[in-house]
Amino acid sequence: MPKKTFTDKQIAKAAHNVRKRILGLCIERGGCYLAQACSSAEIVTSLYMKILNLGPSLGNPDAQPFPGVPGPKNMDYPKGSLYNGYDSKNPDHNIDRLFVSCCHYASVIYCTLVEAGRLSERAIEKFNVDGWNMEMIGAEHSPGFENTAGSLGQTVSIAAGTAHAYKMKGYKGKIYCMLSDGELEEGQDWECFQAAAFYGLDNFIVYVDVNHQQLEGWTKDVMNTEPMIERMKAFGWEAVEVDGHDIKALAAAAKTPHKGKPLMVLCQTNPDQDMPIISKLMPKHFITVTDDATREEYTKFYKSM
Repeated sequence: MPKKTFTDKQIAKAAHNVRKRILGLCIERGGCYLAQACSSAEIVTSLYMKILNLGPSLGNPDAQPFPGVPGPKNMDYPKGSLYNGYDSKNPDHNIDRLFVSCCHYASVIYCTLVEAGRLSERAIEKFNVDGWNMEMIGAEHSPGFENTAGSLGQTVSIAAGTAHAYKMKGYKGKIYCMLSDGELEEGQDWECFQAAAFYGLDNFIVYVDVNHQQLEGWTKDVMNTEPMIERMKAFGWEAVEVDGHDIKALAAAAKTPHKGKPLMVLCQTNPDQDMPIISKLMPKHFITVTDDATREEYTKFYKSM
């Protein structure tokens, strides 16, 4: 089966659809991580639909029951990585792998999988419904997720370790990881960055959604992490900064020469991109829609999209 290719116009449309679908979930369920969809939609759709070399989806396209943790010992549920084409029982080490550290971006991952034809639209109906794998905070059983993220900084370390193993064994697949800028305050991230540079992991590429916000407000006010590009270069990485809403720039960044070094792509984004109704909210880490007036305002905007 030939790999499907997407035009930049199709990817831009997919990013719009991701935002609209998540706004709909926000209205219907009383809240969601909407700002993260605004900031990262082009990043995630570009990764899935243009940048990553993935195998065909091996996961069930519909939502799957999940009894919780711990589950029955003989429980067999589709691992999230199957939706990206990676099967740990029969691995293909020539394809790329994406590790998602910002697990609260799960709705963006799911909706992008729908746009990329890797998940059914019906699956979204089970988003954040108890007993199903479509959780609001993604885990290893959730579509598109390689692992349960756990503490901030844990996933990038797992991804770097995987990249190290691939490099040692001479595998061709590249290891990608997606972070958000609030996570960069975690010490484990910097231990990982140091180790990845030391081992010359040039098969390791990290995309960061730099939306300048976190749970309690603007990142610069809580714990400033800038200037990130200079800091990463000082740590021995190649680093580039791009407009996180520019599909061409996002794709070109992955081709930045970085022989002998890991690569970080710092994606400057807007947390209310295409969503002016949330522009005045701050902080906007989690958007709630719990009163009738707000629901009416958001519904009117949704219908206009």
